[in-house]
Amino acid sequence: MRGAYGYRAFGGPEVQEFVERPDPVPAPHEVAVAVRAAGVNPIDHALRSGMLPMLNGGLPFPQVLGVEAAGVVTAVGADVSGLEVGDQVFGFALTGAGTYAHRTVLLGSTTARTPDGLSDIWAATIPVAGTTALDVLDQLDLAPGDRILVNGIGGGVGVATAQLARARGLEVVGTGSTSKRALATSAGASFVDYTQGPVEERLRALAPEGFAGVVDLVGGASLRAVAPLAVEPARVVAVGDPTVVEIGGAMPERHTDRATLERVAALMVQGVLDPTVTTVVPLSGAGEALLEVESGHSIGKTVLDLTL
Repeated sequence: MRGAYGYRAFGGPEVQEFVERPDPVPAPHEVAVAVRAAGVNPIDHALRSGMLPMLNGGLPFPQVLGVEAAGVVTAVGADVSGLEVGDQVFGFALTGAGTYAHRTVLLGSTTARTPDGLSDIWAATIPVAGTTALDVLDQLDLAPGDRILVNGIGGGVGVATAQLARARGLEVVGTGSTSKRALATSAGASFVDYTQGPVEERLRALAPEGFAGVVDLVGGASLRAVAPLAVEPARVVAVGDPTVVEIGGAMPERHTDRATLERVAALMVQGVLDPTVTTVVPLSGAGEALLEVESGHSIGKTVLDLTL
């Protein structure tokens, strides 16, 4: 039995707890992994809250938190190709299997070898933030010189989107709270502080002709406020709010296959993408780390280091 951090029922942070579980045995399409690092993401508390029952509603409790990890392969399912015991890898776990744990199973098709020179801490940020940023930019397919708005730029996806957009020759404008300014500007973005009142007028002054693309990471009323700034509704991609389709926008077309993971890893090795990991804590600090992400006040990317 090994320690893991999960939740005993759907609800708020009060349902989170440490649990003991046997080492998971990989199904034919999975690999077993000794986890070295695990990313902390907003989807983790969304799953815990029961907001996404189609993903984890039928699983028994307790469920383990976390959907992305980096580590070392300890066993390979019969149907998995291209991975071997002892490989250093990173990838996705099925919801409920969890990565806030010393041992987990990852999907073979959404797991890749970690390239030389890339740390486990950085690799653990790729499956969610890294691939999401790549997907939204591929989907918008903007031309060099175009101006893009990243609404809610201060988190892992926002900063990665800004960095990759700048590498494509785009002009980036980002919105966020005051504490996110330094991070946004370090990623090459112009910054608009939403705590200083409504942002629409200030954004329109920066882009009188409108934004060629809008990436929304906030949702709700904030999405509705910035969406009209796009040159057309179809140029709005909202990562977390499916109601974007009601205003003519779209959710990201997600690609989590091995090839996409490898693309993001290569960008990190090349120095194009820095995941901006600002918080690294041991598994014992998982509850506090997720609470900070859930509050919306975290800056950059938070990662659990399972070697501590």
